[in-house]
Amino acid sequence: MQVESPIKRRKSRQIMVGNVPVGGDAPISVQSMTNTETCDVAATVGQIKQLEEVGADIVRVSVPSMDAAEAFAAIRQQVNVPLIADIHFDYRIALKVAEYGVDCLRINPGNIGREERVRAVVDAARDRNIPIRIGVNAGSLEKDLQKKYGEPTPAALVESALRHIEILDRLDFQEFKVSLKASDVFTTVAAYRLLAAQIEQPLHLGITEAGAFRSGTVKSSIGLGMLLMDGIGDTLRVSLAADPVQEIKVGFDILKSLKLRAKGINFVACPSCSRQNFDVIKTMNELEVRLEDITTPLDVAVIGCVVNGPGEAREADIGLTGGSPNNLLYEDGKPSYKVTNIGLVDELERKIREKIAQRQAEEANTIIKV
Repeated sequence: MQVESPIKRRKSRQIMVGNVPVGGDAPISVQSMTNTETCDVAATVGQIKQLEEVGADIVRVSVPSMDAAEAFAAIRQQVNVPLIADIHFDYRIALKVAEYGVDCLRINPGNIGREERVRAVVDAARDRNIPIRIGVNAGSLEKDLQKKYGEPTPAALVESALRHIEILDRLDFQEFKVSLKASDVFTTVAAYRLLAAQIEQPLHLGITEAGAFRSGTVKSSIGLGMLLMDGIGDTLRVSLAADPVQEIKVGFDILKSLKLRAKGINFVACPSCSRQNFDVIKTMNELEVRLEDITTPLDVAVIGCVVNGPGEAREADIGLTGGSPNNLLYEDGKPSYKVTNIGLVDELERKIREKIAQRQAEEANTIIKV
């Protein structure tokens, strides 16, 4: 039996990052950040397109200089996904990328400088309908807050965020979102919980500097999972010392596991044991690589023996149960036909793609009728 997600999302104000709604009842968006040299336009465009291909809703680009701002103009013209410009200290860079069609500015109003500079950035954002992301990070907390709290505590992160928010409030600008990131899971979770109760703006989730692919995935899954279960979070980034493409994949996997976003194939697979009648691990590794291009939701169960296989297969769109001498393939929860180990992955891929095509045709017909 499929259990519905019990999560009740926090009600937040909705902003638009390009054509992507963030907050309100919009799906939780998944984003990443380029790690190429921004002035290398070809490399940055290439990486953004790779992120688009795996489903990135939003991509952030660091713009540390005026040269990078000029490069951003060229990048913006060559990609379709909404772009966030990550800017610190120099308000002139923010003004320049606003001219060049940025979809969101990641700044901290408190480190832009004098009030007239902050006002200039906010006015440019207001005139062009560009939202702002306030990004508080434990590693760059204001010195007086470091002295006051002794370390980056949840309260310190929240106080920092409220300082920046107060500036935007004073300028009557409400189109913003906020992030409160630390590398420590408990600090991050506690900070978001505190702030979520105090503001209506959407929250961008992340565990900053989470680590390499394996450890960072675990840390991010636990931290973001705790917050998402609380209904907190409107957009997220999984920060990994790895290929940014992996950040998007892990982000969607986290949302998929909590039934907050359905995208691509949801695999159910056994860890394998001596009862298996085919090589489950090898089969799964091949399937995941071959089917990376699929974005249509589909439940696929791959179980190596008849102990748990039939039960899992009955709950899946496509299921495979190991058996001797032949394996049994299920479709829509019902036994369909037997499959040998020879060409097993080829047959599974064929059947899955056939099912995807059938589902897409049904959805297209539904749209036409409506």
